[in-house]
Formats: sequence, structure tokens, C-alpha cells
Amino acid sequence: MIPRPFEYHVPRTLPEAIALLGELGDEAKLLAGGHSLLPMMKLRFAEPGHLIDLGKLSELKGIREVASEICIGAMTTENELIWSTLLQAKCPLIVEGARQISDPQVRYRGTLGGDISHGDPGNDHPALMLALDASFVLAGGQGKRVVPADGFFLGTYMTLLEPGEIMTEIRIPVPQAGTGSCYAKLKRKTGDFATAAAAVTLRMSNGAVSDVRIALTNVAPTALRAAAAEQSLLGKPLDEAAIAEAARLAMDVCEPVADLRGDIEYKTAMAGEMTRRALTTAYSRAAH
Repeated sequence: MIPRPFEYHVPRTLPEAIALLGELGDEAKLLAGGHSLLPMMKLRFAEPGHLIDLGKLSELKGIREVASEICIGAMTTENELIWSTLLQAKCPLIVEGARQISDPQVRYRGTLGGDISHGDPGNDHPALMLALDASFVLAGGQGKRVVPADGFFLGTYMTLLEPGEIMTEIRIPVPQAGTGSCYAKLKRKTGDFATAAAAVTLRMSNGAVSDVRIALTNVAPTALRAAAAEQSLLGKPLDEAAIAEAARLAMDVCEPVADLRGDIEYKTAMAGEMTRRALTTAYSRAAH
């Protein structure tokens, strides 16, 4: 199929883009990388009368460290994340996750903000953002607001983004020295969405877990944290029994839907296995 006819807009500044979005209302959709929206338009699952292309907004690109945060423009591409020396040195979890997204063609066009804003439970960055305790800057006609990643994802394709708002920046606290991390992802083939995946950040102190965050991809209507699994690890050595219990508790929060990637039981079991692998690898990368 082909999309319905639409008008194409290319704002040159963020205020111009916000004004267009406010003026055109529900008839308008924002275009970032386009890898999620354009296929939906071709299938007529989305039928906007107007597309607002954010590709010319240089103010929405870039990766920089500001005080104790890493600030990433929402239009920064996956490839730019992968090759960022700042992220490689201080936030390698994003690099590891971005490398596992689709294929090079998609990574050259797909953007961090587009991945997050779409609210697809199969996208990889939502779980990474939960594991990294990120927050998002949302700009609209009433100004800017900052919301935490934890609570931003409300359901499949549903987020806290209000009509008329644009995600402009992602802010991530610089992980403390000695933090270990891992994104363990099971997929059928290169370029596929995860059957199940787990993002973990971990710190150890005096032989015990002092901080841990575990977030899961594509096993519920949204990316979600395995809070009970996290609590079970705090203050304890990270041995095989502790990891097995955390994996079991992570499985308890899963609500996958059966599809061609597997049935509910298989996906749930793989969420536990990915949690086990991510914890084991993050531990090997953490300072002891």
C-alpha cells in the first residue's frame, strides 16, 4: 500500500517546529528517522495529513557532558551514539545497545529520541534509559519540562508526551566509576526486534551489591523495571543463587504476547535467561 496524501514541512528552528505542531494539531506527525512512522503510514495504520521533519534542527543533535550528566540531543543517530568517544568511555551501555539495533542502514538514520518517543515495547532504548536512570526534556508551547524515564512509558505506543510536545534532549547521570553494565538481547536474526532482552547496571561495594537496576525489553506492553529482582540483590554477594533468584523475580513481572518469536512461556523464560546473562556480564565489568 501507499500512504494517503500529506503535506511536508521542514522547520529550521525548534520554536518553528513547536508552532507548526500546535497549529496543525492532530493532523500532524513528527518525522525523526522515519523507520517506525513510515511503515505505519504505508500500511495506513497512521494517516497524518502533515509531516513535520525534524532533520534540519541542528540544536537537537549532539552528545556532551554537562556537570554530572551526559546530554544527548534527541535527533542524534544510533551511529553517532556508537562512535561517540564520550559514551564509549563513560556510558558504554548505550553503545552496546545501539550496536544491536537493526542494521547499519537503520542505524545511520534512526534516532535516539525517535526510538524512545515511539513507545514501542520492542524498541531497545527504553529499557536502556530505565537502567541508566535517564530523564527526558519535552518542549511545547507552554515551555519545557523534564520527566524521568521511569514512568514515561504508559503502554504500547503510549508515553507521557503530550500533544504539541517534542522530545528535545535525553539526560543521563554519568555512571559512577566502577559501574558494570550489560545489554543482553536474544533475537532470531540480525536486524530483528528482541525476543527478550535485559539491560543491567551494577555497582559492588565490599563484596556486596550496592546499586543495581534491571530493565526488560519486549516482554510486556512497555519496557519495565524488575524492581523486586533489584531489591533481592541489594546488600548481598552476587553469587549463582542470588542471580538465579533475581532471574526468577524478573520473570514474574513479564507479560509477553505470543507471536512468531515465541509463546508466552518461552519469552518469559528467555527474559529470565537474559537477566542472568546481563547480571553475570555486568558483574565481570564492575569494580570489585
